[in-house]
Amino acid sequence: MNALTITCSAARRPLAVAALSALLLGGCATANNAKDPLEGYNRAMFSFNEQVDKVVVKPAAQAYEFVLPNFVRTGVGNFIGNLEDPWIGINNLLQGKAADALSDLMRFAFNSTFGLLGVIDIATPMGLPKHDEDLGQTLGSWGVGEGAYVVLPFFGPRTVRDSVALPADFMGQNPVRIDHVPTRNSYTALRVTHQRSTFLGAERTVDEATIDKYAYTRDFYLEQRRYKVSDGNVAREYEDFEARLGPALGEEVDMAAEAAVGRLELSGIGSGQIAAAMQTGK
Repeated sequence: MNALTITCSAARRPLAVAALSALLLGGCATANNAKDPLEGYNRAMFSFNEQVDKVVVKPAAQAYEFVLPNFVRTGVGNFIGNLEDPWIGINNLLQGKAADALSDLMRFAFNSTFGLLGVIDIATPMGLPKHDEDLGQTLGSWGVGEGAYVVLPFFGPRTVRDSVALPADFMGQNPVRIDHVPTRNSYTALRVTHQRSTFLGAERTVDEATIDKYAYTRDFYLEQRRYKVSDGNVAREYEDFEARLGPALGEEVDMAAEAAVGRLELSGIGSGQIAAAMQTGK
C-alpha cells in the first residue's frame, strides 16, 4: 500500500495546460455568436475527439464488454465510483449541502470496508444514494458564470468555468496515485474502458436521428450542466431540438444525448489520462 498516495501530480501538467488553453480561448472569444463564439474551432475539436473515440476508445470498450460478464463489470464500476465519493462529498459540503456531504462520506466508509473496497455497493440499499457533484458545479453554485462553450482536444466538451475546474476535478476524482507504472497504466485503461462501455449502443439514437450532432450535443451539454448546477431548479430550454431530431423525441433522446456527451468526455479524459500516465512512465 506504500505505493498509493492521495495526490495525482503526474497529471497536473497536461491538465493545467488544458485549463489555461480554455481560459485563453475564452478570453479571445468574439461576440459574433453569443451562444457559441468558438464554433469553428469547437467543431474541429468535436470531430477530432470523435475520431479518437472511434479508433481507440470504443473498440476497447466493445472488447471489454464482450469478454467480461456483467457482474464483473458491475464490480469494476462500483470500485471506480467509490473512489469518486469523497470528492463528491467535498463539493456537496462546499455548496452548503451538509447532509448530502455526510451521506457521500458514509457511502465511502461503508463501501470501502464492508463492500470490499467498493466492489460491492452496500450503501445504496442502506439509503445512501450516489450523488454527482464536481468543482464546476460548485463554482456555478457560488455564482461564477459558465463562460463560453469550448471543446478541448483530448478532454471533450466544457465551458470555460468547467475547464478552470478540470485539474482539481481530475485529481479529486482520481485520488489514488500508483507509482508502479504498469499498474497505473492498466488501471487507467480499465477505468476509461469501463466508463466508455456504459454508453455502448445508447448513442445510436443521436447518431442516426439528429441532423447536426455537434449542435445538439452542445445544447444538451449546456442544459445538462445548468440543470446540475441548479440541482434541477431551472427550466429546460431545448430550443429547436425537435426540428433537428425529427421523430426521435422524449426521454429516449435525452438518454442518448447524455450518452453522446459522456462518450465525448470519456474519449477526451481517457486519452489525457493515458497520455499523462505514459509520459510519466518514460
